[in-house]
Amino acid sequence: MAINNEYVKGLDREFVFHSWSTQGVLNPLVIAGGEGCNVWDFDGKRYLDFSSQLVNTNLGHQHPAVIKAIQEQAATLTTVAPATANLARGEAAKRIIEQAPAGFKKVFFTNGGADANENAMRMARLFTGRDKVLSAYRSYHGNTGSAIVATGDPRRVPNEYARGHVHFFTPYLYRSEFSAQTEAEETERALRHLRRVIESEGSASIAAILLESLPGTAGILMPSAAYMQGVRELATEFGIMLILDEVMSGFGRTGKWFALEHYNVVPDLITFAKGVNSGYVPVGGVVISEQISNYFDTHFFPGGLTYSGHPLAMASIVASIDAMRKEGVVENALEIGSKVLGPRLRELQQRHAVVGDVRGAGVFWALELVSDAQTRAPLAADKMQAIKAKLLERGLLPFVVENRIHVVPPCVVSAAEVETGIAILDEVLGSVVG
Repeated sequence: MAINNEYVKGLDREFVFHSWSTQGVLNPLVIAGGEGCNVWDFDGKRYLDFSSQLVNTNLGHQHPAVIKAIQEQAATLTTVAPATANLARGEAAKRIIEQAPAGFKKVFFTNGGADANENAMRMARLFTGRDKVLSAYRSYHGNTGSAIVATGDPRRVPNEYARGHVHFFTPYLYRSEFSAQTEAEETERALRHLRRVIESEGSASIAAILLESLPGTAGILMPSAAYMQGVRELATEFGIMLILDEVMSGFGRTGKWFALEHYNVVPDLITFAKGVNSGYVPVGGVVISEQISNYFDTHFFPGGLTYSGHPLAMASIVASIDAMRKEGVVENALEIGSKVLGPRLRELQQRHAVVGDVRGAGVFWALELVSDAQTRAPLAADKMQAIKAKLLERGLLPFVVENRIHVVPPCVVSAAEVETGIAILDEVLGSVVG
């Protein structure tokens, strides 16, 4: 039997149920293999991956050191109960703590980012004895019980079964909720708004503030350092735990090991997944501050997962962090972002009126497309679909959300690959919207 795109797509459409989809209208892209920043289908068409799949392949596709580590671990011990001590698990946790800010002590491993956020919220509630969790309207924290309700975007609405969640607005100067004209005004008014939400909800009832260090799915929204420091101060003032979600922004994506390093802010809990091992094996986790870790030395933690600290995932983390250190991957993301990707995207903004805003850091950028530069009306959905289709036709795999193109190649992307991708974006924007 010949394996080709038609056969694989047929299998998918007959047997696979997809997430976030109306099943009957799907036409999924077929991917057969990948290497570095490129993927290809069974018919030989190649794509430059400017999506990093779901913004997770920070090391690119099929990094040989990580593949080798998974293979060697599989030959030694494929699985083990989480209650045991395991070499790979200990080494993975040690490396994560080494990259975390000072004051963090232990790592609780999960299966992905959503259950990392679930368990971080659980820890904060247990530690404080409080119930409520505050999070942003423009956010995404995962699709499990509490994580999806903590999520602010509209996907939470049909899933609102968890209790104790309150949302607030965070800074977004391009579409300010606070009638701000400057970043300083936006920061000051957003912090005042958050203080009023805390006071109105009753500060003694709030266990945690959960924020993405740099909101990803919501649009790669760049908060100021002053805002993040102000949130930290509010949390400290009211005895609230600060959880920073680094699931998408961590492990090199913004040109730092953790995006929180841009703000000089230290939270109480950090959640991670995706980039810690480029998604080669499902894994996530919570990095726990010494204060909270010490609390659970004498208090029972009522949570666990069968695959917490799974050996294959742990081996992939060890190899990934070692490779990132050895190969200067985080430094590459910072340099590419500051010297090539960011400047080229801003040049696109100058050439195309449809590009209303450009924002990002490292290899974590967004183009916000508008139909009118003055009113900032979002570009219509049919135009966005036409742009996406044309990008794929030209061999660029994009990450398109609403009226935005998220430009998020692997952290190992080269300057030449960036130039290739930008040239395709330039051509397609010109051909579709003029």
